[in-house]
Amino acid sequence: MMASSHLLAHHLYPSHANGFKPQKLFKNGPCYFHPKTTFRGSPSSHRIMASGSTPGRRQVEIVYDPDERINKLADEVDESAGLSRLSLFSPCKVNVFLRITGKREDGFHELASLFHVISLGDTIKFSLSPTKTRDRLSTNVPGVPLDDRNLIIRALNLYRKKTGTDNFFWIHLDKKVPTGAGLGGGSSNAATALWAANQFSDSLATEMELQEWSGEIGSDVPFFFSNGAAYCTGRGEIVQDISNPLPLDLPMVLIKPQEACSTAEVYKRLRLDQTSSVDPLTLLREVTQNGISQNVCINDLEPPAFEVLPSLKKLKKRVLAAGRGEYSAVFMSGSGSTIVGVGSPEPPSFVYDDDDYKDVFVSEACFLTRRENQWYAAPGSSTASFSKDLPSGVASVE
Repeated sequence: MMASSHLLAHHLYPSHANGFKPQKLFKNGPCYFHPKTTFRGSPSSHRIMASGSTPGRRQVEIVYDPDERINKLADEVDESAGLSRLSLFSPCKVNVFLRITGKREDGFHELASLFHVISLGDTIKFSLSPTKTRDRLSTNVPGVPLDDRNLIIRALNLYRKKTGTDNFFWIHLDKKVPTGAGLGGGSSNAATALWAANQFSDSLATEMELQEWSGEIGSDVPFFFSNGAAYCTGRGEIVQDISNPLPLDLPMVLIKPQEACSTAEVYKRLRLDQTSSVDPLTLLREVTQNGISQNVCINDLEPPAFEVLPSLKKLKKRVLAAGRGEYSAVFMSGSGSTIVGVGSPEPPSFVYDDDDYKDVFVSEACFLTRRENQWYAAPGSSTASFSKDLPSGVASVE
């Protein structure tokens, strides 16, 4: 059977029959190919037999994998769209201090904390989908949910609900922030997705509205709409910007064991009568006036987290002992299980030498803020990446 460009277009562009116009196909012998199309075999491949019109010429087998979406992203977005691609940095945070001041009637705890964005973060690529049906999320690490359990999808659903817009997206999450770390990686992803959706809709919502809406996703999400440093109270959703409380070039090291701390379990073991009695406003004043010290980096969730994960208490003690003179403070971020050493980007040597720590996550970082009306930029870059062309190397997985 002789293959024609019409036959190939039908397989390569299933939306062609609905009026979608594919880009130009290039001829190679008797067959036509899109220049970005890759053919390879897989158990689910369609096989199209093609041969020339000259008798005796050998038959050519073309193997097309319908799951090879990577190579079709650039061709399936309406070229008349404005912004079609957006790549954003999604940074995490540390809690310089974290006081738990009481329990609320709704079951949540009252907290008072100095949150600060840091330079460790994920990269999220958003591509405008030509369809108006669903979002598709892919990621580079296993175990991350790709449905509406993921806060990125929840954020996009929330934006459509609040604004009435109908943009759907292909999203690729390049994950660098470990999960279960007390670094707010998922919350940052949600805030970044809200910001992205708003950019694709010509900023229909104000930053204040995005911040207010984001509290419906999670308690930590509103913080990321601050300038990067904020005194947070309530459940964490009451955000007061603090201008430049700490030097942005102050280095730190993050050390996270493989084990994660369950936030629910940590709060379950929290005993309010054993928390610190220091006024959090006193801690805030001390940090802003005199900088970070061990005395101000109080985290009321450390004792219950150390009950949940005793090895975490041992890790903090070893970092404190080994890092005397190197770190101005060593503390746990959030509900764990990341230990932060401020003052040096290098971990103590035992982290490399001791087999007990061969699988720990280690990263250097520094404090980070953002400019007004701009999202956070990754270290070494000044702006987010905008484009009208979709990349051919971004995976999209349903």
